[in-house]
Amino acid sequence: MGSRVLQLLVLWSLATTAFSLSPYYYKNICPQALPTIRKVVEAAVYKERRMGASLLRLHFHDCFVNGCDASLLLDPSPTIDSEKNSLANRNSARGFEVIDAIKAEVDKICGRPVVSCADILAVAARDSVVALGGPSWKVRLGRRDSTTASRTQADTDLPAPFMDLPALINNFKNQGLNERDLVALSGAHTIGFAQCFTFRNRIYNATNIDPAFAIERRATCPLTGGNSNLAPLDPTPAHFDTAYFNNLVNQRGLLISDQALFGGGTTDELVNTYKLYPHVFWNDFAHSMIKMGNIKPLTADQGQIRVNCRIVNN
Repeated sequence: MGSRVLQLLVLWSLATTAFSLSPYYYKNICPQALPTIRKVVEAAVYKERRMGASLLRLHFHDCFVNGCDASLLLDPSPTIDSEKNSLANRNSARGFEVIDAIKAEVDKICGRPVVSCADILAVAARDSVVALGGPSWKVRLGRRDSTTASRTQADTDLPAPFMDLPALINNFKNQGLNERDLVALSGAHTIGFAQCFTFRNRIYNATNIDPAFAIERRATCPLTGGNSNLAPLDPTPAHFDTAYFNNLVNQRGLLISDQALFGGGTTDELVNTYKLYPHVFWNDFAHSMIKMGNIKPLTADQGQIRVNCRIVNN
């Protein structure tokens, strides 16, 4: 009986190992894959610093909808209800052409399509953070690409900029992420910009906002019109730092969902910790990015390796 149990445990262990993601997945298949991705990302971020935040956001918005499977990259078609048209992505998700450029370069250097679009999103997110002065981490690889997408699920599962703390905690919990992951990953808002319509209600109606900050933001976000006008998510939108958390403590969070992390709730202490100890934030951010990248990946014979990230292989 004991040996039978041991045998089953060994088999289970081997199966888990075989189908789990690994930082070394492309080491023998295509050793130049990761340096090639980094080169294209660095060039894109050098050309436009904002692109770093955009590429990071693509990975996040991919993983939160049925796992990290590159479903976000699929264009609309008779059989695909594209996630690009969801409320959170329409007219705001960007960087798709950079992913196309990475895919073309990687397939050329590897000699064939062996790197999945889902893995490209995960590596490009890490390389974007590094390019903007943030931490690095070993991205676990070996994901495959979905053959379906769901705009409806994207509308349901992606966190909204208007959410309060309980809603945010629940949203992340549904993805297997805890409060520490919530605060650490929200720290991604240390880079990038938001559109006026996402923070208008806060700067005109909120009571938990620094008055001078509200006046400052109203200058480029009128009560009506200017929906797509941009404002930085923190004072240093092209640098990965802790200014975002400093903002929250001073009631200068741009989005309702940002300020929700600091205001008498269970996440206040963590915000203060990240503000005071950047290395703690960096370590937690890297850990939570790896954890997020592990959400329901397709592996082994599931899904496919798309030839074109925008369309399912025939």
